[in-house]
Amino acid sequence: MRFLWAALGILCLLLGLVGVVLPLLPTVPFLLLAAFLFARSSERLHNWLLSHPKLGPPIEDWQSRGAINPSAKRLATVSIVAVFALSLALGLRPLILGIQAVTLSCVLIFIWTRPSW
Repeated sequence: MRFLWAALGILCLLLGLVGVVLPLLPTVPFLLLAAFLFARSSERLHNWLLSHPKLGPPIEDWQSRGAINPSAKRLATVSIVAVFALSLALGLRPLILGIQAVTLSCVLIFIWTRPSW
């Protein structure tokens, strides 16, 4: 079972790293899931992830205070607005745009109601 947890953790870590460059793919949720999975599979991988200079701080902020860095909030907001603008530009059906608007608004409300550090 530990092998399965570790494999899923590595997959989540890779998806999180891809999310660094692709605005449609979230980074931190995948990193949080990877930390959870590594904690159940490999203390070494878990410690590596938490002590990583770039990947570790957002995980620590979330685990200790449920906080999201203000610059991450701004970047998420810009990405969400860009995705919705792209959907508008592509001329998606109004029903799809409505569902997307409600979903993205809920995500923004969640992000902006979390503490900042």
